[in-house]
Amino acid sequence: MNALHEMTWEEVGEMVARGADVAVLPVGATEQHGPHMGCGMDTDIADKLCKAAAARADVLLMPTLPYGCSIGHSKRWPGTIALQPKTLIDVVKDSGDWVHASGFKRLFIVNSHVTNFAPLRCALEMLRAEHDDLMVALVNSASISERVKQAHFDDADDWHANDAETSLMMAISPAMVREEKMMDSDDEDRTQTCVFSHPVNRTSTNGVTGFPSKASEQKGQELFEWMVADLAELFERGQQETPPLPHSYFEKWNA
Repeated sequence: MNALHEMTWEEVGEMVARGADVAVLPVGATEQHGPHMGCGMDTDIADKLCKAAAARADVLLMPTLPYGCSIGHSKRWPGTIALQPKTLIDVVKDSGDWVHASGFKRLFIVNSHVTNFAPLRCALEMLRAEHDDLMVALVNSASISERVKQAHFDDADDWHANDAETSLMMAISPAMVREEKMMDSDDEDRTQTCVFSHPVNRTSTNGVTGFPSKASEQKGQELFEWMVADLAELFERGQQETPPLPHSYFEKWNA
């Protein structure tokens, strides 16, 4: 595995020289995950998922970002450390600029926190508009594939710290889970008929949406294996992809 923080600048350069031009940026979050789970869950899944998938492909693995756009969790529960959307945009845009400067032409942003998506998409738009030869993909860990998405959404549409996330942590980071509190942490999804998007303190009594009481290590292990296999397959496809048309972003139409 090519982990950037362990590599020298010569080794990074050699990687680009041999044609390995894919970089992977895992993006997590630090936020409350109910009474039964540690605040670093999102970062942990981004980190371990990308490490496992990167081990199956010749890609550059960048250090995991531990903070994200978690402002929707409100200040009701301690433990959340959130970035403003504009801050996350700037951090990822700047990171992408330097990845491109190192010679990489393909960037996967792998996101493990739902509300990171909007600022990450903004960073994607900025990067591809500025760097004509940089292709950027934004992948949400909970919807890498249809089977992964179905597992995450099985017990709630607006899920958080639910069956799927708890099962994953039981399998890959058991120290994150307080199993004695799982049975009493279930909380229903109250957003299904809402017109507006409400912060979590107005939709959940304890920071959970879903049913962690249904979680099991076995389910988590199977789900994690799916996520790793399906993400690695995306990396492999991305290594081969070229733009459908060769036009430069800066090329003007000539009638």
